[in-house]
Amino acid sequence: MFDYKEKFLEIFRANVSRQGSEELLGWLQKTDFFTAPASSKYHCACEQGLIMHSLSVYDVMMEKHFNDEKDSAESFAICALLHDLCKAQFYKVSTRNVKNEETGKWEKQPYYAIDDVFPYGHGEKSVFLIERFMRLKIDEAMAIRWHMGGFDDGGGFAISQAYEKYPIAVKLHLSDLESTYLREKNTSSVTKR
Repeated sequence: MFDYKEKFLEIFRANVSRQGSEELLGWLQKTDFFTAPASSKYHCACEQGLIMHSLSVYDVMMEKHFNDEKDSAESFAICALLHDLCKAQFYKVSTRNVKNEETGKWEKQPYYAIDDVFPYGHGEKSVFLIERFMRLKIDEAMAIRWHMGGFDDGGGFAISQAYEKYPIAVKLHLSDLESTYLREKNTSSVTKR
């Protein structure tokens, strides 16, 4: 079986040497980051889904968008690998009754329920959690904050201004979209209702 955690740590340590990065990794090891799903029922709604998604976003960013002499391998690794840090300690495994169409009987099925103990938004929560250990550059913080694009509430003109000023924000958003909707199809172990 592929070791997603090992691959994550290898990429992170090879590219990120910023003060506080090892402390951040130490904290990640104490959370469910490496075993958590990436969503409740959509892409990578499975054990290790969050790490699978983070690595997929990293791969897309490097394959398609790391082509400008201004691009930083460290910034790409930070943004791609940590953009969904907000999903650590966010889901819990629960069960619900689902009718078995073949037998007509109700059966307990596992699913991921949202249990957000720190409701601080999405991108902004990831930025906050990262900066508890390691300082982000402004363009990294903007990229992580706005990686959801129009799917995030409260954008208005701010998202347009962020994308205009910080190209890495656009690159992270496009990589997140491609990973979620094209590369991660059929990666969920949970049945959609």
